[in-house]
Amino acid sequence: MLNRVWFTFFIVAALAITAQLFSGNTQVLHESVAGIFASAKLAAEISLGLIGVLALWMGLMQVGEKAGVVGVFAKAFEPLLAKLMPEVPRGHRAYGSVTMNLTANILGLDNAATPLGLKAMNDLQSLNPNKSVATNAQILFLVLNTSSVTLVPVTVFLYRAQQGATAPADIFLPILLATTCSTLVGLIIVALVQRISLLNTVVLGYGMVIVSLLCALVWSLVGLTSEAIGAVSTALGNGILLLLILSFVLVAGVRRVAVYDEFISGAKQGFEQSIKLIPYLLAMLLAIGLLRSSGALDYLLSLVAAIVSAFGADTRFIDAMPTALMKPFSGSGARAMMLETMQHHGVDSFAGRLSAVLQGSTETTFYVLAVYFGSVGIKHGRHALGCGLAADFAGIVAAISVCYWFYG
Repeated sequence: MLNRVWFTFFIVAALAITAQLFSGNTQVLHESVAGIFASAKLAAEISLGLIGVLALWMGLMQVGEKAGVVGVFAKAFEPLLAKLMPEVPRGHRAYGSVTMNLTANILGLDNAATPLGLKAMNDLQSLNPNKSVATNAQILFLVLNTSSVTLVPVTVFLYRAQQGATAPADIFLPILLATTCSTLVGLIIVALVQRISLLNTVVLGYGMVIVSLLCALVWSLVGLTSEAIGAVSTALGNGILLLLILSFVLVAGVRRVAVYDEFISGAKQGFEQSIKLIPYLLAMLLAIGLLRSSGALDYLLSLVAAIVSAFGADTRFIDAMPTALMKPFSGSGARAMMLETMQHHGVDSFAGRLSAVLQGSTETTFYVLAVYFGSVGIKHGRHALGCGLAADFAGIVAAISVCYWFYG
């Protein structure tokens, strides 16, 4: 799968470069070469930047596991995850790391979510009989990460505030609805492919509890100002993060765990894993960088605009589509597209709001695929990419629909 995807990116980029040369744009040659070397630099910077945070969380997770704190989280969600990941045996440590990662994603704790996700993928890999092929549990976990609900996207609020939005947090509900739709579609599609039954009392029971908590959160935050929402979110996230760290270390100390030795042991694993990521990140970022600099995404956007216009449909959403098209490939690229749309059309325009909703409700699928599967050496992702992109597409359609509903 990844071999074909990578090769396809280069074919599409080559065709786009050829088309631009025929139209007289020789600058594309310089931009493409610059994009290739910039991707190599970015891959090294990301991997090196992960060394510290990955070593930190891998060390803390090992301490937390020895202390039994992670086991408490695992037991809370093990009944649900056991239904969604039936090949993972009860009591396995993967339940704890998966739960920790999904919790960090939901709370928007980006500095903890990625290293915790890599730890979870490594734990799931320990059950994998064929180390180069993704298991059903790993695919489900990856899709949940590419579409995971972030309850309070504070960074998007901040960008809107910096651009002078009248009410920076007025996109809170549209983002929540769109990203929830993306997650549900991703889960349903994976369940259909893997023949997992979602119509049972355990899954439905957890679903009702989660929906109730979401409704309670919306009710408590919807009347607050953007500054108040940001303050609550920041305090909640930092408080939970600090509570986890202290509970890991203090409980381990009370239980006479060799906390320092265990932390060093886990941190060494994190260091080794971050180094392994460099070639996988380089390969994916290289293809994405060439695809972007070749102008292929611009051609795709023009094609979408032409099709929509031919049917006489409302084309206002087209102005925000650069963010949607870029997001599966590059988070920083999508952020740049969002800011450009806000500056050109206005932060409170339909396109400005939609670009912000798209930024907050979809995920960098190819980056997650390269990092998570690359960290454990998986080369054949089976249906992971298709399910992840389907969830992205659902998120994009939901974002557009919700914005038409809210903003007319």
